[in-house]
Amino acid sequence: MNDVHSTGNGDGTGNGGGAGNGDGTGNGRSAESGDLPSTAGYGEAAEQLAVQYESVSFAEVHRGLLHHYPAPPAAVLDIGAGTGRDAAALAALGHRVVAAEPTPELRAHGERLHAGSGIRWLPDALPGLSGLLAEGERYDLVLLTAVWMHLTPAERPPAMDALAALLAPGGRLALTLRHGPVPPGRRMFDLPPEHTVDLATARGLRLLHRTTRGDLHGRGGVHWTELVLESPRPCPKPDLHAASTAVTSGESP
Repeated sequence: MNDVHSTGNGDGTGNGGGAGNGDGTGNGRSAESGDLPSTAGYGEAAEQLAVQYESVSFAEVHRGLLHHYPAPPAAVLDIGAGTGRDAAALAALGHRVVAAEPTPELRAHGERLHAGSGIRWLPDALPGLSGLLAEGERYDLVLLTAVWMHLTPAERPPAMDALAALLAPGGRLALTLRHGPVPPGRRMFDLPPEHTVDLATARGLRLLHRTTRGDLHGRGGVHWTELVLESPRPCPKPDLHAASTAVTSGESP
């Protein structure tokens, strides 16, 4: 797809913290949020969050993006997978899914709620994703649903480096950006979408889709930007044998 698709309707929600610890400053954060770990509040609220995450379906959350997702079977990575709602739905479609979730309490809920789904769980976290990078696997689809806002501005460039390195040629990165008030006890940074798009395009990714939508849970003042970016596809090699055959089989003048 050559054109960027943009719209502005719908509702949105997301999963748990997929970023690791770190310090930094940014815009649109609560006064103390830069001093908190990126997963702050998720372990303590895991029971409540598990109910919240599972109260909406994968199809509801991703309805505006599904046409950008690869057909099964594909290699899929869900970073900040929370309770595995999206990972389980993608596995049920026939994808091979890895779910990275650094919060042990959420990961435990996911392993229980979606036992037997075929998901492979890992405790890896942004910005480094060192475990995933060490494995050397590349993915056709990488999801970051309600995760990116936990990273400080300083953490985002190395995080985008890691994400670009995990994408297969032609692979797609789908992420949501949260805008609005920061809940007490959470670390979140509200930066313009252009900041993320610029980081991605500087690493060779191409913007396919950008949309804004409201919050599926009706949280006041909260809205979301959705982005889909694509890694470069390899250039097809010319068929020299076919070209040679076409030349030599022609009639002599």
